Amino acid sequence: MTMEGHAVKFDEHTKIGHIWADKQGREVLLKHLPYLEGNPFLSFIKLRTLPMLAESNQSFAWPPELLDTILAELAHITPVQEEDTVYIASQDYESADTRAGSATVSYPREAEKWGIFEVELQGPSHGNPFVDVELSAEFVCSEDGRVFRVPGFYDGSGVYRIRFMPDAVGSWRFVTASNARSLGGISGQWTCTAPAADNHGPVRVRNTFHFAYADGKPYIPVGTTCYAWTHQGRELEEQTLATLAASPFNKLRMCVFPKSYQFNANEPERYPFEGSPDEGWDFTRFNPAFFRHLESRIASLRDLGIEADLILFHAYDRWGFSEMKPSADDRYLRYVVARLAAFRNVWWSLANEYDLMWSKEEEDWERFARIVTENDPYGRLISIHNCFKFYDYGRPWITHCSVQRIDVYRTAENTNEWREQWGKPVVIDECAYEGNIDLGWGNITGQEMVRRFWEGSVRGGYVGHGETYLHPEDILWWSKGGRLHGTSPERIAFLRQILEEGPAEGLNPLKSEWDAPAAGVQDEYYLFYYGFNQPSYRLYNMKPGIRYQVDVIDTWNMTIERQPGLYEGAFRIELPGRQYMAVRMTRV
Repeated sequence: MTMEGHAVKFDEHTKIGHIWADKQGREVLLKHLPYLEGNPFLSFIKLRTLPMLAESNQSFAWPPELLDTILAELAHITPVQEEDTVYIASQDYESADTRAGSATVSYPREAEKWGIFEVELQGPSHGNPFVDVELSAEFVCSEDGRVFRVPGFYDGSGVYRIRFMPDAVGSWRFVTASNARSLGGISGQWTCTAPAADNHGPVRVRNTFHFAYADGKPYIPVGTTCYAWTHQGRELEEQTLATLAASPFNKLRMCVFPKSYQFNANEPERYPFEGSPDEGWDFTRFNPAFFRHLESRIASLRDLGIEADLILFHAYDRWGFSEMKPSADDRYLRYVVARLAAFRNVWWSLANEYDLMWSKEEEDWERFARIVTENDPYGRLISIHNCFKFYDYGRPWITHCSVQRIDVYRTAENTNEWREQWGKPVVIDECAYEGNIDLGWGNITGQEMVRRFWEGSVRGGYVGHGETYLHPEDILWWSKGGRLHGTSPERIAFLRQILEEGPAEGLNPLKSEWDAPAAGVQDEYYLFYYGFNQPSYRLYNMKPGIRYQVDVIDTWNMTIERQPGLYEGAFRIELPGRQYMAVRMTRV
């Protein structure tokens, strides 16, 4: 193993996160700023410097001398050297007299296309196999000779696993490689069978701005967010799954790590590493029970036809998982990818609100992207989510834009611009939440949520849902799941039906009048949306010689009224003078 580290100098330019991470520095902060202890907004505070914090809130403005006092006391502290232990797997983990390939192996003789084929090995457990043992396998498709290198992982109690998602029917073979002699050189053959009727494969980008399953079936992401739903215990988690089963949502944003923030004070039942909140964590030893539980929930989503948009890092943390050293970050990423990449419904999101993570810089996110993509044999969809500042979604490793609004009011209205800027699918994963909490991001109406969905759709993007209604037990859907209480989900289901009945290649923006967006396929299909306007009629000027059926759609009351006859050229359509109306034209 090797040691890496760097010194931190505490001054007016130092991020509060660095001071907080130092024991003596934290004592100085809490001596003068006791409100920082347990503060739900600590993630934001750690991004700032002390002068920035001093000016951040007028309701408790600092006395003029306080900043100088704190900085003077910090100047007397010698910061603890930040050391990072990098473990390198030993090539003599097992003695030379250990017979190569002697580990007990089991695997199925068949697995379905886009399912999971798993090799289980009973092997050595001395030392720390999480860092001491390297394991992988090469899978070869006998039909075309393609080769996949797949990383394996240690699952505790001497058990190792290698998971693979086959993408072609026919004969396959594998051979293992490891620095542990007993685990290397083990080979086998098996058959990939046709996929089940409801197995369409993983989702991929198609037609630049849209998505489809691997078998070609169009995929229209209709997402929602339940950040910490897998950390709530069996009863609430099962209730969440039941709610999802009856909902229109086919994508779920969710975190690997537990969450600490407003309405999220409960401790999870399991932690990702060995240790405890009181005694600290051993970041070199994963807790397999934690990850088995996570993958069981991902499998449940898969069986419901829901994509798991898996958030690998986030800042809302009181356990230290957001502030691990680089070697621990990298080891965690390799472990997660090895365990979960074979699930066809997994997407990678490097972070929720990456720019709130004070201890990470751009070079860290780029390194994380390399680790994930190099260890994922299947090229899963991958992105990164912002808070205040967009990441550069033009980076080649990013498959789609995972956007949070950076304007209080305009969100979906910017979809056209973002499509042109980045040339990738635009998924507005956070357009605000339907709810009634105190903060503006969590108290829009159901009508406004539905309007944003429609606005984003007719501008060629995909908008995500969230809900934050106050609850006596702090069970808010956006983080803990449970039940939905809002008025938008059934209207979102109505929109999903209309989108699925639309062009197979997806909705793209079309030239339209200045006051209302339109989308579709030129001379074939048009969808006009009038939002919060309330016209009593509308004049249309279409290309002569092409006849259309016309439907007037009330997006809130969920009605579709077919207009009598056919229309071509210049014509007028009567409208009810209500908000949230749309008009659909389909070529006959």
